[in-house]
Amino acid sequence: MTLPTPESLAELKAALPGAWTQDAAEMAPWLTEWRGRWTGETPLLLQPRTTEEVARAVEICARHGTAIVTQGGGTGLVGGQIPYGEVLLSTRKLRTVRDVTPLDDAMTVEAGVTLLEAQELAKEKDRFFPLSLAAEGSATIGGVISTNAGGTAVLRYGMMRDLVLGIEAVMPDGQVFNGLKRLRKDNTGYDLKQMFIGAEGTLGVITAATLKLFPIMRSRATAIVGLESHHDAVVLLARAKAETGGGVEAFELMKRLGMSLVLKNIPDTREPLESTPPWYVLIELASGEPNGAEAAMERLLTAAFEEGLIVDAAIAQNDAQKAEFWRLREEHSAALKPEGGGWKHDVSVPVSRIADFIDEATAAVERFHPGCRVSVFGHVGDGNLHYDVIPGKGEDIAAFIARWMEGSQVVHDVVARYDGSISAEHGLGRLKTDEARRYKSPLEIATMQAIRQAIDPQRIMNPAVLV
Repeated sequence: MTLPTPESLAELKAALPGAWTQDAAEMAPWLTEWRGRWTGETPLLLQPRTTEEVARAVEICARHGTAIVTQGGGTGLVGGQIPYGEVLLSTRKLRTVRDVTPLDDAMTVEAGVTLLEAQELAKEKDRFFPLSLAAEGSATIGGVISTNAGGTAVLRYGMMRDLVLGIEAVMPDGQVFNGLKRLRKDNTGYDLKQMFIGAEGTLGVITAATLKLFPIMRSRATAIVGLESHHDAVVLLARAKAETGGGVEAFELMKRLGMSLVLKNIPDTREPLESTPPWYVLIELASGEPNGAEAAMERLLTAAFEEGLIVDAAIAQNDAQKAEFWRLREEHSAALKPEGGGWKHDVSVPVSRIADFIDEATAAVERFHPGCRVSVFGHVGDGNLHYDVIPGKGEDIAAFIARWMEGSQVVHDVVARYDGSISAEHGLGRLKTDEARRYKSPLEIATMQAIRQAIDPQRIMNPAVLV
């Protein structure tokens, strides 16, 4: 792997007329990560419009040994999309909707289609595409596949890995892998599409995908409830699953600190409950039966009050109120920025161990850095928590951020003791690639390295990411 040479840059520009830029102002927005932790550089931003143009660019880079970083919507939070001298290849202009087939419950779209656009395309055909996350208006299909994004509906529908039927990708030598199938069953050897899902651009460039669609649920109910203890949240989740027979689509935990920062720092937000309990859960139920979700929510909350699992509750009465409730959850990350940021962790542990993990990790970080504050929010239904440690009031923010990696090791050591993962849905990127070596076994590392060496022997594809 080498950084771009004048010869490779000249050949790339000649091969992709009108699909590249070296204008600093045009490139600048794509060189800084959303939280501002990584700001990189590139001599050339490629913006191919077709799979053929992607293949042409990658083949040229392969001949020259030129390194490439692939980028989708640029919404990743671990720095994997930021180049440091490599050619930056954007897939945002791969915009074609190739096929929507309701009878197959499938659609095929190119990598630059946004997640929100995919949801709307499905809705137009009376179908539902379930992946949803805060950045869905900017995040692209290629990006969320490459990072195996999770989002809020994993409990019912699974990660992005579970929603992909087929993939088209350009391999590191420029060949095109055409795996766009609408099949639910294909038992003919290795499932090669899975290589690209969660690979963070290291095994090729995803250019299109065939995605699973689902029936539209005919009723939906959303509520925010207050709890005295996060331990009660795990019991409430079990109750919700039993009450609905699998109708829980989202079950999001929020600590009062995070909620207070949203109310303080995000305009046009308001307290969701009459009280201010120490913990909140946002619950969303869905049913194929008209009014079924509403009835199930009433039964669930009535029983939870009687058992003492919840201390307060509010059910959204319309779509506007539902959007308000979700905004309180989705703005948690943005609400931290005015506080100077913090040590952010995207971790997962078994659902049954969530509350114990929160207790042990919080005690550990408070011993490590007395006076820090802990904000916890995330997807209790699948064990994924966003565990953020922020400075105490009046503390030197720069000095606090300087301890991020040490503090993260404290948190991640607790994750490891609970047989969890240090990256639940964001990937490793530049942030966690080195740290992953601490927690993965030698066999896991060797196997990943062998796969990468076989497919990208020059290591030109996103070279700084993954082992």
